Amino acid sequence: MVLGQVKTDEKSNEITAIPELIKTLELKGATVTIDAMGCQTKIAGIIVDKGADYVIALKGNQSNLHSDIALFFENLQENKTKNSPRFDQFKTVDGDHGRIETRRYQTCSDIDWLQGKQNWANLKTVVRVQRQREMARQNSSEISCYISSLGNDAEKLATAIRGRRGVENSLHRILDVSFQEDQCRVRKDHAPENLAALRHIALNLLKKRKTL
Repeated sequence: MVLGQVKTDEKSNEITAIPELIKTLELKGATVTIDAMGCQTKIAGIIVDKGADYVIALKGNQSNLHSDIALFFENLQENKTKNSPRFDQFKTVDGDHGRIETRRYQTCSDIDWLQGKQNWANLKTVVRVQRQREMARQNSSEISCYISSLGNDAEKLATAIRGRRGVENSLHRILDVSFQEDQCRVRKDHAPENLAALRHIALNLLKKRKTL
């Protein structure tokens, strides 16, 4: 369900809008997942101040942090000893539409070595996800890294990460394909924001209607 929306300023982007949206929501006890655009120390701090936990993706906008965590897990794989940091693992295998996707989650909370750790509010765990897709004509793989204020529980973190990726199919894809949001040419004044709110209300109502 869509719980809130904030209009992005014309000369700004999601980085400034996300904190404003978070401030409007009741998040105590929740887990907030955000893609790499929202990987900012300020945003993590606001989430923790609201009494929630976070799982945030890493990419180029935090390149040093991403590289350090990726290298850490690579070394952990290659040099396992009894003195290695304790990490947790979880694996899922799904098959659909002629494709088999295997996901391997590794998490670790022994992160005193992580440079800049103190800048991230309540940062406890780093995560690596390896996704392998097997299809009839080609195979592919990718590795993603995350930071989180949750403890070292790979299954719980996997659920949060999968939930975030599920938003693409259960929300954004429906808005784009069924509601044709991207095709809308309305641009003047408050009309785009008002239409977005109406789409979200309609989508929430349809999702609550179990008899359709």
